[in-house]
Amino acid sequence: MSKIKHYENIHIPLWLLKDTCWVMQWKVPGIIMIVPTVLVALIITIKCYREKDIEFWIHLAVLFWISGNSLWMLCEFFDHEGLKYYAAIPFISGTVSVAWFYKKHYFLNKH
Repeated sequence: MSKIKHYENIHIPLWLLKDTCWVMQWKVPGIIMIVPTVLVALIITIKCYREKDIEFWIHLAVLFWISGNSLWMLCEFFDHEGLKYYAAIPFISGTVSVAWFYKKHYFLNKH
């Protein structure tokens, strides 16, 4: 589990740097930061899945969120504002993932 925590501690600064590039309109660094940010989120999700970690669904939601967030950023950078609404697909998928986590691990374990 400590290995996953290590990746989480790497992931947060990557995410913050990516979003800082977005808000500052630094296109090239922002686009470059998509790769490590999504990659680390993917690694965390895969590790949680392999270890049968109960937080797999939460990390999957984060992966969806980062993906949608990255799509939205790209749409703004390349003036495709009409396409940014497709970011709702991974956002909704992340919401479903979190709902499944709570259903499976909290509501079903209450009885």
